[in-house]
This record gives sequence, C-alpha cells and structure tokens, in this order.
Amino acid sequence: EVQLVESGGGLVQPGGSLRLSCAASGFTFSSSAMSWGRQAPGKGLEWVSNIYSDGRTAYANSMKGRFTISRDNAKNTVSLQMNSLKPEDTAVYYCAAGTYKGPRGQGTQVTVSS
Repeated sequence: EVQLVESGGGLVQPGGSLRLSCAASGFTFSSSAMSWGRQAPGKGLEWVSNIYSDGRTAYANSMKGRFTISRDNAKNTVSLQMNSLKPEDTAVYYCAAGTYKGPRGQGTQVTVSS
C-alpha cells in the first residue's frame, strides 16, 4: 500500500521560506517519479514540481527559481524547498507518487501572510 506523509507546512510571511518533506513507503521509491501538487481554497489541484528517478526535475513556471525539489533515495523522502514565498502560494501541498494526480498523502498547509 502506497503511503505518503507530508510535513513542514506552516505560517510564513511573504518573502519567507519553508521546507516541506514527504516520507514514502509501500512502493519502490528509488525507481519512481515523485511530484508535488497544491490546492488553494476554492481552486483545483495544481502541479508544482516533479523529480524523476534519474534526478531530473521540472517546475511549473510560477515556481521556477523559487522552489527546489530534491529526493533522498536512502531515506525514501522527497522535499520541496520553497523560497520567496508569496500570498498566492497559500495552499495545501501534497506529494504524490508518479504524477501529481497520483496517490498522495493528506497534505500539509502552507499559509503565506503578514
């Protein structure tokens, strides 16, 4: 059974940083692409970033240069370093196995507000 547990969310001021983590189990993590998605209040699920099994990364345009995805195959974790946060980044952030619409965890709330 795929299990994904996100952590690291919270309240941060505009311009601040947060680092989200996701602990994965129940599948072969090292050979799986991993994704982050987010859902803002009243909006649909939005793709944030991918990291592939070979370490290649991809980002949505609005996150490029601000967010960095990484993975630790020894620990079965994927992380999302978020810098220069904006109020419009406020959302529940999910990690997912495969595409961002794949099996995902319960999410972690990120609120960017002064």
